[in-house]
Amino acid sequence: MKVQLATGTPSVQETEREFLKYTFFKVDSQWRRLDDAQRVEHKQQFAAIVEEFSKRMILASYSLVGIRGDADLMLWTISRRLEDFQDFVSRLLSSGLGKYLSIPYSYLAITRQSEYLGSHHHEGQEGVSLKQRPGKSKYLFVYPFTKKREWYFLSHEERRVAMAEHFKIGHKYPSVKIHTGYSFGLDDQEFVLAFETDKPADFSELVMELRSSEASRYTALEVPLFTCISMDIEEILTLLGA
Repeated sequence: MKVQLATGTPSVQETEREFLKYTFFKVDSQWRRLDDAQRVEHKQQFAAIVEEFSKRMILASYSLVGIRGDADLMLWTISRRLEDFQDFVSRLLSSGLGKYLSIPYSYLAITRQSEYLGSHHHEGQEGVSLKQRPGKSKYLFVYPFTKKREWYFLSHEERRVAMAEHFKIGHKYPSVKIHTGYSFGLDDQEFVLAFETDKPADFSELVMELRSSEASRYTALEVPLFTCISMDIEEILTLLGA
């Protein structure tokens, strides 16, 4: 369905748009003190809920055990319905393991076509995430950020030129695939970027090189940044406590 502006002018958003949800969980240490049978039951129940909802929306699971101290796992979900996220997290928190979980970080965004691409096609910025299934790479870097207000007072041409440089740098690292989410009006940050790669060193080099780009001058906030490892939910639960 094409969205129309109030003036009747066709919007640039001519593809169906998807919501992107990144939910980080932290397990209370009290859970690890339960007896083995209880933990096994809790893990089986939790995994069954994840499997059930993976049939309703796109879902990828990631471990942060040993990577960060404030989050243990992250579930990346993609749907055209916000209610799917609400139903999913509610079910998880109602499970045996869920009673020992907190959510230290949670990010919501939506796909859209970039206004800076023109006729150029750039995978991950076309608003078609449902056709670009996540989780194919071993590592995922979740990168919420906000730009300085001065960025939006530049002319469109100035911003387009700055972003062209940004894209050119990104193309030097083909092993890194980007998913761009827009959070305007939906969440505290303005964007949530998710970078998939099998080569973490390439992503580190990409970020370092982008620091010297013109567009980077207008970044206001870009923390926290999360390094996530793609795993089946059963593997993640085992890492939480065998």
